[in-house]
Amino acid sequence: MTETESYASVWDAIADTPEEAANLSARAELMQMIASRLQQQSWTQAESARRCGVTQPRINDLLRGRVSRFSLDALVNIASALGFRVHFDLEAA
Repeated sequence: MTETESYASVWDAIADTPEEAANLSARAELMQMIASRLQQQSWTQAESARRCGVTQPRINDLLRGRVSRFSLDALVNIASALGFRVHFDLEAA
């Protein structure tokens, strides 16, 4: 019989450390917010890229949820280019 492990999130399951899981989770959440804004605007990927100051392939990666291709820093820059002010709340784990 094999034991089943339980995780608080998918990020906890795939990350090597709690710190890495927290970083992945923050990036994924920010990516979802940015993608939602882009979809609300009904811009093409090329127009979205121009407005975000990145290339169209980067927008494609973002819309496809390729978390590993973005740093938190890059996502904050994209969000800022769209007029967002990014802030974080810290809570005890």
